[in-house]
Amino acid sequence: MRPYREADPEMSRLLAAALTVALAAALAVGAALGVVALLEATPDRPNNPLITYEQAGQGS
Repeated sequence: MRPYREADPEMSRLLAAALTVALAAALAVGAALGVVALLEATPDRPNNPLITYEQAGQGS
């Protein structure tokens, strides 16, 4: 029988760090795609001015 060996703690730390980086990258990409989808789904508003000025009449 082979004796049980514990996992190398340095390897498990490296694996945890790599998984954290991969998860963070996937989350960032997902958030970016979500923001783009929300911006494309928002309808454009017409550019109507709030204040309009009438043309000045002849000889005031």
